[in-house]
Formats: sequence, structure tokens, C-alpha cells
Amino acid sequence: MKGMEIMQTNCSSGYAGKPPWIFKGSALYQFHLVKAEVARAIIPKEFKLVETFGYTAGGFYLANYTESPFGPFNELVTIAGIVRTTRMPTSHAWAASVYVNNDNACMHGRKEFGIPSQVATFSKVESQMIHVAENDGPVTTSLYDIRLQPPILKMNPLKWMALGPTVKMSLPGYSGRTEHVPQLLKYTCQIECRVKPTSPARISGSLGRIDTENEELNECLKKREMGMSVMLSKPILALEFNCLKMEVHRPVVVSDHPLEPKQNRQSDTKMATGSNN
Repeated sequence: MKGMEIMQTNCSSGYAGKPPWIFKGSALYQFHLVKAEVARAIIPKEFKLVETFGYTAGGFYLANYTESPFGPFNELVTIAGIVRTTRMPTSHAWAASVYVNNDNACMHGRKEFGIPSQVATFSKVESQMIHVAENDGPVTTSLYDIRLQPPILKMNPLKWMALGPTVKMSLPGYSGRTEHVPQLLKYTCQIECRVKPTSPARISGSLGRIDTENEELNECLKKREMGMSVMLSKPILALEFNCLKMEVHRPVVVSDHPLEPKQNRQSDTKMATGSNN
């Protein structure tokens, strides 16, 4: 992802359009080895984590959309790991957190897909470093510094070869089990893009511990810590998506039965936080 652009969004236009929703731009998809104990603290208990030797495949997806139903915007999706259910044995990804710098895209994600979308600020600290901060009304919380790295392969003089081959892929995921969407959903992102390997981005970030008796605030802080643990896990592969076109259809309900509030909590699970220095 060469010099990712930070989109200046206009959130006053409102959302319009029916599925499939089309997104165009570029993205970085980075795979991490996430400790199983970390992933289990994030995913609902009804899921079985797909793991090997105590790790699952997680990571993040950092996108720069130049065209979308909401206009241009940036997105950071933290992927906790790969999961499956006894009802649906097919393995899908589970998002721990989603940050976007567009109010309409945030509400669409929450209400249509049941994903944990939050409004955030994306800013360039340097030419190859992006700072991400969560916005909660007047309060801004610094989250991550993402330093993009040069590509593994040297630039080819032929532009079409430098961007990598054209690839079509399907990225499935589970979502829901939220305040807005208590049902369990599944969705698929149909992607066509030019793919090439790149050096993994370097991630840094820290959250100070705050002792509070406010249960809602504690839950919010816990979720941030979980996302931080995933982002700071060991990277194993990074792919650059150029000339990206992503088509997303309306999600499908897998289960109408909502979880009990206590069933989706794993407060006794200890978090293990690492760094990919």
C-alpha cells in the first residue's frame, strides 16, 4: 500500500443505495498469529476456534476506499481469528473491532451487519505512518500507529506487472451478537483486485489501565485491549490489494436465538499482550 491516502469524509449526505454495496480503492491485508486464549476472549462462546498449536489466524484489514455508497473513507478491521459453529461447520473470520472515519458507514455496519463499528480519526504522522484514534463524542482515544513498509519485490518498470496479478476471491465472515443485531449473521465480501506481497506493517500502541467501577466503561476498555492484543500479535504475511473492487451483499441470518448477556462474556480469561517490534 504505497502512501495510503487519508480520506476527508462528508457525513451530511446520508446513506442511499441497495445491495450489493460496491467499494473501490486499495487495501492492506495483514495476517497475524493470534494466541488462542486472546481470540477466545473475543469471540462468542457458541463458536469453536480454528487453531493449531495454540494459535489462530487473525490480523487486520486496512482500506482506503475512494468510492463507496458513503463516499470516500478509511477503514481498519481487526480480525480476532477463524471460527466455526456446530450448526454451520464452514470456517469464517470474526472481527474484533472496526474503525471508520465516516458516520454513515459506521451506522450502516452496526445496523445492517451487526459489526462493532466505531468512528475514528485516521491521520498521517509521516509519509508512511498512519495514526488511528477512536472518537467517542468529545473524547478521543489514541489507538495505533501503523508504519507501512516498502514492498518485498522491487518495482517493475511495467506498471501492470508491478501491481501484481488480478485475483478474484471470496472473504466470508460472521457478525452480529451486538446491541443493534442480536442474531448471528454471515456475510461474504466478493473481491477482485491486483494482489502482491509486501513487507508487514509495524504496529505500535498502548492503552493505560483505568480503575473504574463503571461496568460499561470496563467493558469498553476490555474490548480495546482485545483489539490491541490482536494488532500487536506476530505478523506472518502481508498482501497489498490495488485496483480493489469489493462487492458486499446483504448478510444472512444463521441463528435468530440471541445469547444471554452473561453467555457472551469471558471475564475469567486472561489477556496476553505481545508486540511485533
